[in-house]
Amino acid sequence: MRALILVLALVCVPLSASVGSELTGTLKRIDATGQINLGFRESEPPMSFRDQDEKSVGYSIDLCDHIAAAVNQKLGRSDITVNYVPVTAENRFTAIESNSIDILCGATTKTLTRSERVGFTQLTFVTGASLLSLDATKVPNIAGLKGKRVAVVSNTTTIEVLKKALIKKLIDAEVVPVPSAREGMAMLDKGEVDAFSSDQVVLIGQIIARDSSKRYFLSKELFSFEPFALAVKRGDADFHLVADRALSQLYRSGKVLAIYQKWFARFADKPSTALLALYQLNSTPE
Repeated sequence: MRALILVLALVCVPLSASVGSELTGTLKRIDATGQINLGFRESEPPMSFRDQDEKSVGYSIDLCDHIAAAVNQKLGRSDITVNYVPVTAENRFTAIESNSIDILCGATTKTLTRSERVGFTQLTFVTGASLLSLDATKVPNIAGLKGKRVAVVSNTTTIEVLKKALIKKLIDAEVVPVPSAREGMAMLDKGEVDAFSSDQVVLIGQIIARDSSKRYFLSKELFSFEPFALAVKRGDADFHLVADRALSQLYRSGKVLAIYQKWFARFADKPSTALLALYQLNSTPE
């Protein structure tokens, strides 16, 4: 009898541990609430923005929608509600840390410093910081900023690399911090600044959104390397794996190219060599 009880105890302990570990962290919360919260920036086309119908759309939004579908599959459900939660440059990482959002879907550069606060998925895009000016008063490069004013969104990697580039090249220019790309573009349009600096893909999106490419001049110079990724809760391995698996499947299948075409075809028919390499290198096998 004692032997039978011992056997049952040995069998039941791992079973209980297994059941208890099936869902953890973000997945457990999503399953309990029936909701997944996707954070997004409202004015950073084509990565994430509100369209004319106030819908949350963009390249990164489409990637996050695929992850949301993968979460449904992981949980064995089809009724998870997807909420799109607007965030700013200032509060986006706090929103992850406080569980206000489950994924940050936008134009977010993955850095080691930021990785101390949040986790990052497989890389999703690669670009670099550049300059946008009015065609009538072109600013071709960093050197062209001498004696001029340049707007840049605060709390971004761009503002830091821009300041360093100006110091390194001994360029005397006034850096004007702004809260969002919308404000930066408004100042440029009004002539209050001579240029707006951001990731080149964000600048492309601003041109596309205004449907006025002849009005602006986009510098070909890139003065930083910006690898984008989606931010998630740091240390949440199970949810992180679901997100990485969904992205890797998109890359391996080539379906990500349709998403690229959807948002970038007006500017570039094919992904850059660097972006194609990124897709290949992040096509992690099962």
